[in-house]
Amino acid sequence: MLTSFSGTDIGKKRKINQDYVYTRAEKLGNLSNLFIVADGMGGHAAGDYASRTAVDVMEDYVASSFEKNPQVILTKAVEAANIEVYTQANAVREYMGMGTTVVAATFVGRYLQAINVGDSRIYLIRAGAIRQLSVDNSLVEDMIRSGSISREQARNHPDKNIITRAVGVKDYIESDLYTEELLDGDIVLLCSDGLTNMLEDDEICRIIKKAPDLEKAVETLIEDSNNAGGKDNISVILIRYED
Repeated sequence: MLTSFSGTDIGKKRKINQDYVYTRAEKLGNLSNLFIVADGMGGHAAGDYASRTAVDVMEDYVASSFEKNPQVILTKAVEAANIEVYTQANAVREYMGMGTTVVAATFVGRYLQAINVGDSRIYLIRAGAIRQLSVDNSLVEDMIRSGSISREQARNHPDKNIITRAVGVKDYIESDLYTEELLDGDIVLLCSDGLTNMLEDDEICRIIKKAPDLEKAVETLIEDSNNAGGKDNISVILIRYED
């Protein structure tokens, strides 16, 4: 059984919310459920349009797909979103250069199937500990993996917001897939970097553990991110898995 709650907030510094959140705990096409966070980028309204378009296309693809494999469905949904955002970016002057991150998840029995493009993230909270499942497609993550900087240095690196992949920027897309076997009581977090740039992973875990329910946890995560500066839009989805 799944219990979920989501929220999104403009933050303290932005004039528009370019994040887009989608939650559906019910069956959609051949998926039992679908959860998406997209963080758009581009000029005024372009990032907003990119994230919304990507999610809408993914929803439509999943709803009509005859594919059975969840990973194939997610992969092709992201590819369809990429084609549409890329096409619009090259057809409308105001949308030129726009793109969006996408992190999406579906639950199949006791297994989590997830896909990621960009630096929005998916975490697993289990037995009071938090673990990042996705790997950021970003310049600083590449630097960490090459050993040129530490993870602590990356947090305040001037290039930390430069991503190396995004939906809609090129006419093709590479995405990363993740599978995780879940245990009773596990909580899965999908979020934009407006949360993770403001709060450390341990703080996020502490807030979720302390909250009486998922709704309060989402509200507190957004509130504390704003209190820490709220430098970007903040989007959060929490899903609890119960066996």
